[in-house]
Amino acid sequence: MGAHESMEHAEHAEHASGSNKGIALLISVIALFLAFSETLGKGAQTEALAKNVEASNLWAFFQAKSIRRTTVQAVSEHAKLSLGTVPDEATKAALQKQIEDWQKTAARYRSEPETGEGSEQLAARAKHAEHDRDLAMARYHHYEVASAAFQIGIVLASATIITGMMVLAWISGLLAIGGLVFTAIGLFAPHAVHLM
Repeated sequence: MGAHESMEHAEHAEHASGSNKGIALLISVIALFLAFSETLGKGAQTEALAKNVEASNLWAFFQAKSIRRTTVQAVSEHAKLSLGTVPDEATKAALQKQIEDWQKTAARYRSEPETGEGSEQLAARAKHAEHDRDLAMARYHHYEVASAAFQIGIVLASATIITGMMVLAWISGLLAIGGLVFTAIGLFAPHAVHLM
């Protein structure tokens, strides 16, 4: 092997080494983006689960309040019907007072703004929790798509080193850009693109 051929092999190896360093840097940057999208996705998934539990609990509390209100109203209506059959005025007055107390209780079960635990307030809180859950799930889906794009980009960039096909590196870069777009959509406009 002559000196000229050795020099050509060295130049080729140096060029390959330089492009491999660039690909390694591309892989590192995409892996960084992947870490961000995975972290954001896990946070969104956890928030969605927590908000789903919160909404379920609030709807259960709403149902319990509604059942209590219905029971108190039924007892109050039954007592109203019995009012005419009570001969004693003192007993009649006591029963009328009890009916009024039951009606106040039923009204409080319907709306209790000072505690936020009336059925109207509970329904509003449950709907808000459902909205927050849906928002977190929309974010989660976008972060998952971004993560998939980053992972495929890493695989293609790695294949570039093995095959030497630079087109794979370009595709990898485009996937990284797509992943960044989906991460941004998840952060700033999760309902802009409907995935599921």
